[in-house]
Amino acid sequence: MTGGAFGSLVAQWLHLTDAERTTLLVAGAAAGMSATFAAPIAAILIAVELLLFEWRPRSLVPVAVASVVAAALRVSWLGPGPLFPVDLHSTIPLGRTLLLAAPLGMLVGLASAGLSRLMYSFEDGFEHVCGRLGVHWMWWPAIGGIGIGVGGFFFPRGLGVGYDNIAELLRGNAPVALLLGLLVAKSLMWAFSLSSGTSGGVLAPLLMIGAALGESVARLAHMPIETQALWALMGMGAMLSGALGVPLTAILFSLELTHALPALLPLALACTASYLVTSLIMPRSILTEKLSRRGYHLSREYGVDPLEMVSVADVMTEVSQKAETEESSDIPETIPEVLAYTDETCRAVAEEMATTGVTSMLVVDRETGRLCGSISAQELLTGRKRHVDRELERSSTFRSG
Repeated sequence: MTGGAFGSLVAQWLHLTDAERTTLLVAGAAAGMSATFAAPIAAILIAVELLLFEWRPRSLVPVAVASVVAAALRVSWLGPGPLFPVDLHSTIPLGRTLLLAAPLGMLVGLASAGLSRLMYSFEDGFEHVCGRLGVHWMWWPAIGGIGIGVGGFFFPRGLGVGYDNIAELLRGNAPVALLLGLLVAKSLMWAFSLSSGTSGGVLAPLLMIGAALGESVARLAHMPIETQALWALMGMGAMLSGALGVPLTAILFSLELTHALPALLPLALACTASYLVTSLIMPRSILTEKLSRRGYHLSREYGVDPLEMVSVADVMTEVSQKAETEESSDIPETIPEVLAYTDETCRAVAEEMATTGVTSMLVVDRETGRLCGSISAQELLTGRKRHVDRELERSSTFRSG
């Protein structure tokens, strides 16, 4: 949050555009995450998966540069190495672990959805109760602070940033009291705090709760003590993947935090399973849900614009040779600004229509200047319909299977 705010301030001081300010805000946030957690690659990736909503050089390059510079400064000031080094030994039972990684990820996915609903239930409670009592919203964080204090009285280790808790969990064989305290008390304290409007962290609490859940499952399943750190790591990554909807970031982030490369395969499987569960039962992530409640629509899925994959020549209405001869001489003189070309994509034409306000354009061959036809908004919808038909076909195949 601090890095993002600094990036936004710099953009405002320089009087940059909205798009440029967004890029600097995300670059600052990525740099902050990179410096704090010694995870520069995951910081770049979370910017793409969660903050930028695009993958373009104009935004990715500044974010990557900021993240790398921040990571280099961290190394010069604090030294190299992971924030939470984990030694998983070289004798991980890979086959058995892979069989159990997916069920663990699904369980953690359900837990992450439960945390999201818990937090927003508290938020609805604040609005309902405080609204009826006439308590102004600026006092809500103070009430949230009281809740944190009460929780901290019964579970002191739930206070603070919690890095010591994460480190202990990733060593394996954590005390039962710590596991239960994080799963119950910390979850309630965190959800109550954020729902009150208090600015607070998201990554560290999710890491703690996820690691505690993973290690608790290992205890209940009577897993060997030397493998409990692996289960904590898988739970940590799966919680991040499910709650934020960022599976690739969760995998890389967990590996950069620990440098536990032997955990790559089961970790990837657990994170993917968690993401699958939450994508089916949660329309939005725990972060984008708040934006949605404020009236902003954000998608959790990325894809290439279908019009980018359809050329003008594929959907245009062709003209006869006679019409071509009669009209070709007038094209350069009358409406050169609204011409489309056969080798353009429908997306480029749609953007041109949106810019100029026209809904129909003549289509010419770029090399010869020959009139080939015309294209209108209706033809562009034909290109969009192809994509819809493909998606419907995939959906029907999935249901029938």
